[in-house]
Amino acid sequence: MRILHVITGLGAGGAEQQLRLLLRHLPLCCDVVTLTNPGAVADGIEADGTAVTHLGMRGNRDLSALPRLADLIRAGRYDIVHTHLYRACVYGRIAARMAGTRTVVATEHSIGERMIEGRPLTPGNRALYLATERLGSATVAVSTTVAARLRRWGVPGSRLRVIPNGIDAARFRFDPVVRASVRTRLGLPAHALVVGGVGRLVPGKRFDVAVRAVAQLPGAHLVLAGDGPERERLRELAAGLGAADRVRLLGECGGAAGDGPGGAPDIPGLLSAMDVFVSPSAEESFGLAVLEALAAGLPVLHVTCPAVDELPPGHAPGARRVAPGVRSLVTALREPSSVPAGRRRAPVCEAVRRYDVGRSADRLMSLYEELHERAAARTARTTARAVRPARPVPLPSPSSPASAPTTKR
Repeated sequence: MRILHVITGLGAGGAEQQLRLLLRHLPLCCDVVTLTNPGAVADGIEADGTAVTHLGMRGNRDLSALPRLADLIRAGRYDIVHTHLYRACVYGRIAARMAGTRTVVATEHSIGERMIEGRPLTPGNRALYLATERLGSATVAVSTTVAARLRRWGVPGSRLRVIPNGIDAARFRFDPVVRASVRTRLGLPAHALVVGGVGRLVPGKRFDVAVRAVAQLPGAHLVLAGDGPERERLRELAAGLGAADRVRLLGECGGAAGDGPGGAPDIPGLLSAMDVFVSPSAEESFGLAVLEALAAGLPVLHVTCPAVDELPPGHAPGARRVAPGVRSLVTALREPSSVPAGRRRAPVCEAVRRYDVGRSADRLMSLYEELHERAAARTARTTARAVRPARPVPLPSPSSPASAPTTKR
């Protein structure tokens, strides 16, 4: 079985890192096409041994990308096309149909109630999505929260499958030697309270709340890993609050599957250097960064995280839900229970074990096999109809009334 993964871009984002991690665990021959931005994750995927093709798409309305993508699909003779992120899902489904590949899986990583991939969700976005969703075979939601949103949009429940994101928990194991090294590299005092966050610097992530909260905590430092259009505004905010020397905006850093670009610490190393993890976003599709922090044994303060909120009570004892806003976060950070004495790390919790990437890969593989078998059966039925001989027309027997001669009167 040959699979082509089509993704909007391969910069250092959660969906991009998730694709790389899944490719390491899928027992299949896979290739990858990125419509735009073949960034650090593309380099990592190729280093892992999977070919990556950059389609060179110039923008959302670059329709010339469709025939180029269709040609790639046709030439590769792929059994399944698997799309990731909004633009790739729209273009990928159409291109697969143009190429004659009718088995298409789409994973929805970043659909919110009001936002999609960090941008406001418009009626036009939704209408275009629904129009192309019908061209696919199945739509994978990374959480029941996302599946419920898609049902409200009008996607039939029979086409939806919930396959959560997965993590490689061992990679995030706390390392005291790495902790000391990263703090030294970043100029963080050895015994200072370090608050951390990971994600794209876009308005929906609400990292301004974290900056304002840490500015009210004398001696505390904030480390944010990620890049985006809000980076300069956050820098100016920290300076205006007199906390510029205590807020570090690190830009893109390596995720779960690779090291940081340009020698920057990777995410596991940064998590070792932190004391408490915050996720102030009021809207999430899954919350992978929260799980990674829990895998590192960190206490977590989050506004919403479907990956944790959908689990039975007690599966993530280190995660605590807080109300949106600066005051709630400041109050939580000041409570002794938020940061264990001696900066002790918690053991791996049930939530982390539940989302092991191996389990996610197995569930995805089962979906591939089901859809492949269904396509093979459909092809067999079509072939049988095409080669079935025509039914012969019986000739009338001599004794039948039809063969008796007529008599003229």
